[in-house]
Amino acid sequence: MQTMEVLLAGHNVDYDIIREIAAEHPERQDLTPETVAAAYARISRNPRPVNELRTLARGEVEKARASNRNIVFEMGHSSIAEHAVFNLDILKVSRLLVEEIEKFRLASYTEKSQRYVLFKDDFVIPAEVRKAGLEETFTATVRAQNRCYHELYERLRPYVFAQNPELAADPANTLLLEGWAKEDARYIIPLATETQLGMTVNARNLELMIRRLAACPMSEAQEYSRRLYDATQRVAPSLVRYTEPTAYDLETKKGLRAQAARIIAKIQANSPRDTLKTDTGMTDGEAAGQGKTDRFVRLIDATQDADEKVAAALLHSGSHLPLAHCREIAARMDRAGKEALIKTALRRMKAYDAAPREFEQVGLLFELTISATCFAQAKRHRMASITVQDYDPALGVTIPPAVVAIGMEKPFQEICTRTEETWDQIRRAAPEAAAYILTNAHRRRVAMRVSARELYHLARVRADRHAQWDIRETAAEMVAEGRKVMPLTLLLAAGKDGFDDLYARIFAGEG
Repeated sequence: MQTMEVLLAGHNVDYDIIREIAAEHPERQDLTPETVAAAYARISRNPRPVNELRTLARGEVEKARASNRNIVFEMGHSSIAEHAVFNLDILKVSRLLVEEIEKFRLASYTEKSQRYVLFKDDFVIPAEVRKAGLEETFTATVRAQNRCYHELYERLRPYVFAQNPELAADPANTLLLEGWAKEDARYIIPLATETQLGMTVNARNLELMIRRLAACPMSEAQEYSRRLYDATQRVAPSLVRYTEPTAYDLETKKGLRAQAARIIAKIQANSPRDTLKTDTGMTDGEAAGQGKTDRFVRLIDATQDADEKVAAALLHSGSHLPLAHCREIAARMDRAGKEALIKTALRRMKAYDAAPREFEQVGLLFELTISATCFAQAKRHRMASITVQDYDPALGVTIPPAVVAIGMEKPFQEICTRTEETWDQIRRAAPEAAAYILTNAHRRRVAMRVSARELYHLARVRADRHAQWDIRETAAEMVAEGRKVMPLTLLLAAGKDGFDDLYARIFAGEG
């Protein structure tokens, strides 16, 4: 009888160590993740043990590279490139560029936090702004924003400590309370603020990132694409190959915007603007009015008969019946029967458990009108499908309640007004760079589709009392809207801090 084996094939090693080894042993050509990718590519057609295939690949690097090129690019088995993984330090980039970088879902990111770090006055000046002759105006506005940021922090810090005397009594909570002050002060700093992040990405998605960002109209994104290519191409030339933007990358978004403008103009020309209903069921005027004053969450669409479909999915995975038959059975079940079945799936759940995978078979589509601060957190939920509009000053700004409480609302609004004047100047001269000057308080509309399972996860981490207040309120509203259409499926959707109490209420009196 054969004994199972699990062998460590590789792990992350700091690149400085790899360079030291390469300098000491210039004859070595095997310090590349390509050999692992090549060995794994051969598993399907070579009977040798995979550890032997890795040994062969390390001894024949050029053959391994040729094999990779053939398998990945000629035969089209791109998943082979996913076995090569890169860790990258990304420094001196804007918060706006980070939003473009983190659109790529199959990578891991850890970003310098504006909640925990007191930012200085470092910011990115877009090349487009310099070219338009607006550098002085841009810089003066950013410096005004940053002065307000530091003033807000100095006034918010004692306020936060005074509002939380029990926490403030323990010096161990000092960083926590200072973080709360920082997280509200940051609403006034711009998307041009300089930041850094660590990124882990496989070669397949690295190539896609390089290509797509090369097609982005922002000069900073194009420079990032070039630097990303330069940093990685020599390490794995057989896996990072097609990096030039395609016509699809370059022209699709522009074409869609032009056609959307034509369609909207034609329809609006034949309909009074105030009576034209939006997808939210509101008139354009109502939507704009609400967006000016409130952060709001609207449920646009949801799976019909979601609780019934979840019950069917649970019957399917718990039996040997076809799914269509399970749906017929679920349609005949009364509410009590469906509730009992779904409760069985949830009964042993703890606050750290994911919802059953069957809950992915139903979903919800929300439109969120949220601040840049809130979006920075929402976009991290990569199992969601997220599309966005550009930031739009017409949607207003989100002002932290604590800023109002310390009497700084008027100065905050004055900075936002000045910001929007500068935004308008840049928009006219260099529209692709206008968003850099907008603050973390400015809003955009976001379409976010989540499965019921992902909404559970979002609620766990974002509706929890430890979450930042803006995303916490947004997550709570999403759950509340979701419960209107799938009350049984979302029985235990809550923040970690509220899970035990909710569980006790749902299962009260049940053994």
